[in-house]
Amino acid sequence: MANLHLSVPHTSNIQSQTPAKLSARDLAFYYGDFKAIKELSLDVPENKVTALIGPSGCGKTTCLRLISGFDAPTSGQIFIDGRDVTWDPPYRRDVNQVFQSYALFPHLTIYENIAFGLRMKRVSAPEIKKRVDRVIQMTSLEAFIDRKPAQMSGGQRQRVALARAIICEPKVLLLDEPLSALDAKLRAQMRIELKLLQKKLGITFIFVTHDQEEALTMSDRVAVMRDGRILQVGNPRDIYTRPVDRFVADFIGETNFLSATIDGKKVRLATGDTVAASGVEAHSEGAAVTLAIRPEQVRVADKGGLAATVAETVYFGTDTHLHLTLGDGSELVARLQSPPSGEIGLSPGAKVSVSFTEGAVQVLEH
Repeated sequence: MANLHLSVPHTSNIQSQTPAKLSARDLAFYYGDFKAIKELSLDVPENKVTALIGPSGCGKTTCLRLISGFDAPTSGQIFIDGRDVTWDPPYRRDVNQVFQSYALFPHLTIYENIAFGLRMKRVSAPEIKKRVDRVIQMTSLEAFIDRKPAQMSGGQRQRVALARAIICEPKVLLLDEPLSALDAKLRAQMRIELKLLQKKLGITFIFVTHDQEEALTMSDRVAVMRDGRILQVGNPRDIYTRPVDRFVADFIGETNFLSATIDGKKVRLATGDTVAASGVEAHSEGAAVTLAIRPEQVRVADKGGLAATVAETVYFGTDTHLHLTLGDGSELVARLQSPPSGEIGLSPGAKVSVSFTEGAVQVLEH
């Protein structure tokens, strides 16, 4: 897998092994005195899916607008295939964008919507038909070509927007929260369809989302943003299992946080218990740190670990979340697979013993 390199101090040390399809160098964008993007740099690998994820207002959509050419940076450069496109208008960048609202022409049929870009480029009629037919087949829209957008469901309109964007064969396809208007079941289905379509097309995708599940399941690389900066970049597994700080750990997935101090090669909890943890060697003896533990890595038994009391159980169908309280009052959530009966046999007030799977406890800065 090609790597995504982020040249931001004190974040990722992942190095790019292959030439990037798109590169941003020291991008900044200001709205008056407000710094929406702050010296952001990244390399996007070719023919892969890169997700920009972060809370609302962190600069995700602004990044797409800078890449597409709808906004010009205050400073910095953008390269596509090594060519500086920083000041090129959108139509000279070979980049297409799928908007959150789909932005389809309501008065045109689906066939006409998809063909529109090629007609604007004055492509010959036989070539237009050939390419439209191919893209319609690829996106499974054969039954809808004579309909208007208002006659289609949200998922179908999403496929039309994608077909219209890819028919001109852009070097980079930008997607701004492309699935946000769909219901939960259709979103899950479209994630798979989008991923399969990207592999079939071999086009570089960059998509913006605030949905962590979307980012983890659809992308080859994830860049976590906050306040106009990228905090961490890597493949989904690295982002989830080795977050660089508390914000990333908290934003990507559910996480337990416990306060501790470094005690030799282990960490000492506020309860007085010591546990093994990854990252201890980077901190001095007695240093105050925060521990991150994913709920699915918490094990519950009758004895042999940390003493805890069940505060509440929450049933989620396949999983049951067990809310626990440690001896010092710290709270901890364990995610357990629900048994066939749905009952895990633990009621509020029950005394249990807690342990963690090997390598599950990560040391973060306090």
